[in-house]
Amino acid sequence: MRILFLCTGNACRSQMAEGWARALANPLDVICSAGIEAHGLNLRAVQVMLEAGIDISAQTSKVITLCDLDEVDLVVTVCGHADEHCPVVPARVEKIHWPLQDPARAEGSTAEIAAVFRAARDDIRDRVQALLTDYDCLNAASVERLVPKR
Repeated sequence: MRILFLCTGNACRSQMAEGWARALANPLDVICSAGIEAHGLNLRAVQVMLEAGIDISAQTSKVITLCDLDEVDLVVTVCGHADEHCPVVPARVEKIHWPLQDPARAEGSTAEIAAVFRAARDDIRDRVQALLTDYDCLNAASVERLVPKR
């Protein structure tokens, strides 16, 4: 399975989704992310993912190309802007949309902003886990190690 997570700037939500999917998917699955634009990797996203045991610091912010769309099986848009502006995907490529709020727009104290990022991280983790389960791409050993028991 080849999955692309698409966001406006490929800075936060799509990066966290890529990190979770890489950590939770079968090793043979290809996971990537891109944006309509490249805004650079959000450092708060890196920090909250590291708190959960996922290091996304080496990931880079990339702009989507038509070649990217030709090489994937599934595109997951993680924001409304990307969903509305996503290039037309080839007929064989499935596209789904997750309407995630942008934690980078959070306001308040440092602690309040961090809480918004953690909530987004956990929501994305749950969505990625469900997606990988639905597509039979879940690596059960990774889930046992990375996803807290509820």
